[in-house]
Amino acid sequence: MSQEMNNNVSTPGAEKIKRESVDITPANARFYRSGGGLVSLEIKYGEDSEICERVSLVRAFPISDPDEYISVREPAGARSDGREIGMIRNIHMFDAETVGLLTEELDRRYFTPEITKIMSVKDKFGYLYFDAATSAGKVSFTMTNPYSNFRKLENGSVLITDIDGNCFKISNVEKLDRGSYKKIEIYI
Repeated sequence: MSQEMNNNVSTPGAEKIKRESVDITPANARFYRSGGGLVSLEIKYGEDSEICERVSLVRAFPISDPDEYISVREPAGARSDGREIGMIRNIHMFDAETVGLLTEELDRRYFTPEITKIMSVKDKFGYLYFDAATSAGKVSFTMTNPYSNFRKLENGSVLITDIDGNCFKISNVEKLDRGSYKKIEIYI
């Protein structure tokens, strides 16, 4: 099985490998960085094992529980349809080095800069044009329908989504300077 599972791709005329999603734990899985800098996985299925040269990590609850229920998937593309390999219930069950690797990959996928100051908001023809300072530097972004693209979360933070699907976060609107707060208070 290990040779068959190791390929893990479908080629014309070849059968697709049918896989059941499994619980991924330190007992059956080892994550590591490949020579090319990708996150790789060696997973055991009883006596057999599979090496996945590249895996994608997807949060089931990216806002409320970012470290729990992480889907480990084949990367979607020309050679794979992105099927799930398994699920990590909580990344903190792994050792510190693995947690660091998984967190780094998740942070890259779910990059959400923190807005620290809003310089301007202009409303033109139903679009809002923002200039803001963030933890990743100065950004300009455009938004439609601010009443559905400003989401106040249970913990009091605000998530803002622009027209391209990029997300920005304000951890605590009360800590924004007065001018920044005034520019967005109508929407939150």
